[in-house]
Amino acid sequence: MSLGSFGRIATAIVAFTLGLGSVRAAEPPITIGFGMALTGNIAANGRAALIAMKLWEEDINKAGGLLGRPVKLVYYDDQSSPPNVPGLYTKLLDVDKVDIVVSGYGTNMTVPAMPVVMAHNRMFMTLFALAVNADFKYPRFFGMIPAGPAETAKRAFSKGFFETAKAMNPRPKTLAIVGTDAESSRNAIEGALENAKDAGLEVIYNRSYPPTTNDFSPIMRAIQATHADVVYVASYPGDSVGLVNALHEVGLKGRLVGGNMVGLQTTSIKTQLGPKLNGLVVYNFWVPTPATMNPEIKAFLDRYQPEAMKQGVDQLGYYLPPFAYAYLQVVGDAIKNAGTLDQDTLTAYIHAHLFHTILGDIAFGPDGDWKEAKIVFEQFHDVKGNDIEQFRDGKSETILEPLSMRSGSLNEPYSDIAH
Repeated sequence: MSLGSFGRIATAIVAFTLGLGSVRAAEPPITIGFGMALTGNIAANGRAALIAMKLWEEDINKAGGLLGRPVKLVYYDDQSSPPNVPGLYTKLLDVDKVDIVVSGYGTNMTVPAMPVVMAHNRMFMTLFALAVNADFKYPRFFGMIPAGPAETAKRAFSKGFFETAKAMNPRPKTLAIVGTDAESSRNAIEGALENAKDAGLEVIYNRSYPPTTNDFSPIMRAIQATHADVVYVASYPGDSVGLVNALHEVGLKGRLVGGNMVGLQTTSIKTQLGPKLNGLVVYNFWVPTPATMNPEIKAFLDRYQPEAMKQGVDQLGYYLPPFAYAYLQVVGDAIKNAGTLDQDTLTAYIHAHLFHTILGDIAFGPDGDWKEAKIVFEQFHDVKGNDIEQFRDGKSETILEPLSMRSGSLNEPYSDIAH
């Protein structure tokens, strides 16, 4: 072969190789679609979750994407309204034709998406959806919520609250229950009633209120009239604020007050309510302690917090944001390690493997929920004014449950601490 012929062949090979590189670079992104509460009554949490998800999108693309392709988040505002959700997921799947769907924030926004996702036979990683698959039993469902297996999640959600009640001396005798008439609260109350029975508590008040309720004072006056020892509340963020304000307006008496009050974990609501939080015992999913603050989650929070401050959402980011980042970590690692977007293969891979996330190692059981519950119950104390710094690093919160994380004792009765 002449030198000229060799040169022409070499040039052709280089051109062909460069051409392949251009084709690869031009490949469409892997799309991950979801609805998220960016306006409406749970937008404070939804917007915080989106910041975390965008940080993951940035990280995965800096690392080269997935399967040699960039990753793109495709999302729409569900306006905190469950009726909006089915249409959004239909659009994501039928019009946008996204490769992967994940849920928005919360049980109430996940349940209406389930029939659409199931009809399309898609894998579905969800975010803070309590015991959803106990009813649907969908084999491609996964839940990023530390409430444990679906069959026990409803009880696990309030277990620490009632374990706290059982340890009181003398043990309380009567219980008042109140919650919003929505999927999340109904699930929580169902589990609470079982836990209350085990704790030997007599339920003397059990009422729900419409999600559109704005005036909570009549509810608190009705509970006050029962003289219940324990008051358990299952509420969503806007309701939680209204209920806390109402119990202070009424001067609610009681030995133990709180429960599954969603929203009291987020910085914006903590700073809004300030000293009105004192004495309440509420759940949480992650609390910064020497045991939980690993280098990965610290690095995440160091990036999240400046962006959250700019956007005016949960500035500390201890509640939802780490989980929003972690649920995409699981999806991304499954795609990367399984080497495919096939829904059945991804489902099988997630069921069979342990995932390392910024929250630590997570494993999913046969029903798609966490194999192990990891829910904290804590009591607010010594909150003064509305300064954010008193909520940094859990300074004004005592962990009561689980016992392995306990950082102090219960202060009671609630009425002496709060009023």
